[in-house]
Amino acid sequence: MTRTLSPLSVPYRVVERGGSIVFTAVVLSSGASAAFGPAGGVVGVALVGLALLALIAYEVAYYQRFEYDLGAETLDIRSGVISRRNREIPIRRVQNVDISRNVVQRFLDIAAVDFETAGGSETEASLRFVDFEEAKRLQREIGRLKRGVEGSEEGEPEPPADELFALTSRELALVGALSFDVRIPGLLFVLVSGSVPAVSSVVPSGAGIAVVAVGVVAVALAVLLVSWGAGAAAAILNYYGFRLTQVGDELQYERGLLRRYDGSIPLDKVQTLTVVDDPLKRYFGFASLRIETAGYAPGSGESGSEAAVPLARRDRVFALANRIESFGTPDFRRPPKRVRRRYAVRYLLVLGGLTALLYGVEAVTAGVLPWPPYAPVPLALLAPVAAHLKWRHRGYWLGERHLATRNGFLRRRIKVVPYYRIQTVIDSRTPFQRRWSVATVTADTAGSLSLVGSDAAAVDVADADADDLRATLATRLRESLAARRGWADAADVADAADAADVADAADAADVADAEEPVPTESDADGSTTNDAA
Repeated sequence: MTRTLSPLSVPYRVVERGGSIVFTAVVLSSGASAAFGPAGGVVGVALVGLALLALIAYEVAYYQRFEYDLGAETLDIRSGVISRRNREIPIRRVQNVDISRNVVQRFLDIAAVDFETAGGSETEASLRFVDFEEAKRLQREIGRLKRGVEGSEEGEPEPPADELFALTSRELALVGALSFDVRIPGLLFVLVSGSVPAVSSVVPSGAGIAVVAVGVVAVALAVLLVSWGAGAAAAILNYYGFRLTQVGDELQYERGLLRRYDGSIPLDKVQTLTVVDDPLKRYFGFASLRIETAGYAPGSGESGSEAAVPLARRDRVFALANRIESFGTPDFRRPPKRVRRRYAVRYLLVLGGLTALLYGVEAVTAGVLPWPPYAPVPLALLAPVAAHLKWRHRGYWLGERHLATRNGFLRRRIKVVPYYRIQTVIDSRTPFQRRWSVATVTADTAGSLSLVGSDAAAVDVADADADDLRATLATRLRESLAARRGWADAADVADAADAADVADAADAADVADAEEPVPTESDADGSTTNDAA
């Protein structure tokens, strides 16, 4: 049955778009009055009035000519006032149906609906705006059609919703307390860098280095406080009322205070699971879980499900991740210990470059810097520590049916990829890596984060291990695809994995049944330790 937008979408869109016209009215009236006197102001207001009438006429025509029809195979959308556009979106290509409502839209009981497909990271189609109940109907109906259930939804009982996770008030407060907006320091640096000469001029000429150091520490603390406050506010607004449920073969989530999101994540389209934490979260035993589906990027702002679990105890996060993809307990193999020297050398080179740059600025500006150019030099003492932490938090693991990689210390990401989701295995070796006889093996998937190089990657693997890893991933990909398509028995695939001695299938099965699996890790000498320790 052909449907159209909500009638309330007309006044809402007029008000939404009319703001710029009102602003233009003020500017034109002021300018016309100044140039032509009182008559000029009347002309300006008249022109703006005509523009508003044209906008209202356009929005009414847009509403009247916009229609959509959800059929058994396709979602058909016909729109356009002057240039008509007919779109036919196959239901099987729809990855996610996201509903969003701000405060005004919730008051009017209307919502925006975005349809995400596997064709890219941008929204495939949008309905702005329909009744909220109609938006939920579209979300349910598309899920039903994708499950292959015939008939109308009136005759089909709604699958029971199984609540997987709900954010309590205490956990929401922790989400805010443990959030930090990393963009703020860079933004503040750009904004205040121009004021350095002015600030330097008020510093007494006889001030010692202690005064300068106190000033630098005070500025750093202020930046940290502002960054923490901004991160906390954004996290609380984003994840207020977060709730994750499983309905049939889909995950559905709700979140948001000022703008409320209702989205769906099809389980059969999951490309990558990512467990994210940082030193503060690791210290308190917390982590986040993100899900990426094909053509859909968690963390892409308003378009989607930024996180399946914004914050929870780490064991709970891994238990939920195992419920989505039963990968067991990763036993990470770290890079060779020798790469720690490579990391330390890299950090020292960066410090050397920064010091040289400061000396250059000092020479050009004739002493405008409020600190000596050799100020970064003491940081060289931290280079070995940073190199060790970087090495310690890297590694990869080959499970029975999944690859897991781990990278990052300040923002650690554990990525889990099912073998059958791998599109390409990429072996890359930079000149510096070749010098240290190491390589990076990347498992490319169809997820949109692949476009920005955020695939699962085993970084700085020894040359021989990289060759074995690349060959093993290619073999596991063929075996898992054959098993999924019924060309080979899944048990044979598991036996083959055992024969390759890359995964312990029995241990993985035992861990999959455990309630709280926690990753472990192995050093190059083969010793294994518990990551939670």
